Amino acid sequence: MENKFILTAFGKNRPGIVAGISQVIFENGCNLEDSNMGRLADEFTLILLLSGQGDDLAQKLSRDLKRLEMEKDVFVFLRPLDYHVPETLQTGGFHTITVEGIDHAGIVYSVSRLLTRLNVNIETLKSQKKNSPNSGTAVFSMEIQVDIPDSISVTDLDNDLDNLANELNVDIHLT
Repeated sequence: MENKFILTAFGKNRPGIVAGISQVIFENGCNLEDSNMGRLADEFTLILLLSGQGDDLAQKLSRDLKRLEMEKDVFVFLRPLDYHVPETLQTGGFHTITVEGIDHAGIVYSVSRLLTRLNVNIETLKSQKKNSPNSGTAVFSMEIQVDIPDSISVTDLDNDLDNLANELNVDIHLT
């Protein structure tokens, strides 16, 4: 029987974090199916979807990952999945929403709340805060990949996003 797991991990950014975790995955006969890895502040973070065979696979992975936590000072969480391939839905398609403006609290919440109200599914969301090289002002940017249902007009969504951009005093673009 194939088992699927979500594994999340993070540790102080340094060489070897990916190698250590992927070694445990490989040595337990698992396949890394999907991943999102990167640096957040001074931490390196991983979110992985992995699969493998065996009734005791969860125990073996947990044991080896606990060892890795102690040896390499990383924090790891493993969750078994009851995974089914999602149905293919008829949608208006995938689009990208970009947001940029002076950083302030509530930008992610406001945009995601609007998308939820319209039943627009977020597929991926990446955000970053950087200081402007000229002024040193904190600038927030976000890129969201969304799946728009057929029931929502792209033009109407674009208008709603324009209104929200004015409220938040940021630039929002739908492509």
